[in-house]
Amino acid sequence: MSQDLPPLNALRAFEAAARLHSVSQAAEELHVTHGAVSRQLRTLEEHLGLALFAREGRGLKLTDAGVRLRDVSSELFARLRSTCAELQQGQADAPFVLACPGSLLARWFIPRLDRLNRELPELRLQLSASEGELDPRRPGVDATLWFAEPPWPADMQVYELAVERIGPVLSPRYARFAELHQAPPAALLGEPLLHTSSRPQAWPSWASGNALDSGALRYGQGFEHLYYLLEAAAAGLGVAIAPQQLVADDLAAGRLVAPWGFVETAARLVLWRPLRSRDNRAERLAQWLASELGEPHNSHTP
Repeated sequence: MSQDLPPLNALRAFEAAARLHSVSQAAEELHVTHGAVSRQLRTLEEHLGLALFAREGRGLKLTDAGVRLRDVSSELFARLRSTCAELQQGQADAPFVLACPGSLLARWFIPRLDRLNRELPELRLQLSASEGELDPRRPGVDATLWFAEPPWPADMQVYELAVERIGPVLSPRYARFAELHQAPPAALLGEPLLHTSSRPQAWPSWASGNALDSGALRYGQGFEHLYYLLEAAAAGLGVAIAPQQLVADDLAAGRLVAPWGFVETAARLVLWRPLRSRDNRAERLAQWLASELGEPHNSHTP
């Protein structure tokens, strides 16, 4: 058996096919023909002297050896892509790409963005927002700001910025505001509560934190994203639930009221930086964010 590395093109074809579970999709991604990818896969298997795929009908299933090679090759190609991108851009002149949920961006970050740009101009911040599942390992992302629960992954440096606290909020415009805003938390058990599919455990978690039966909660209008949920509450459509940080400005302005306070969850508002990155701007951003939040931050490096 050869001790030399297999041809790079063969490894590249394998990594794409293993990641996408499809020779056709790998060919499309690599801008080559289906036959070219198949030949590269055969070349790789012949070089290694073992099978990497078990064909099942039209699908592909990795063998144990294929799984091992996929895990290693995926990580290495991701690091190669990221490093090449940094080299091409020139890190000193590249923007700092921060990924975060759209609701966090709209309700907390944007109102502070002008101040951040004035105080940390060297960041050249570029924001990447999504209401879907964020991928902090995606090439091209320098850091991710979001609410997450420990334990923290071994390939990330994690800056803990604040404890997440959640609580019900409603607008003075809500029809039942006068009845509810001085009532005990148990009064919400009979209320049709606004909720979001992105945080299905928010209301049960709050109920448990207030020694209430979460099974007695009643749900009213649902929303796909937290941002829309809070806009509905501000419009007087009902009682919503949210992290304290995301409604802090609304509470200060009187747009929303939180009569029952907030309870702590297991989650933290955290800034994740991939350990593969050597960009020290993440540390400066973490310090600035912690200052804005009024809490000292903790850094965790595996």
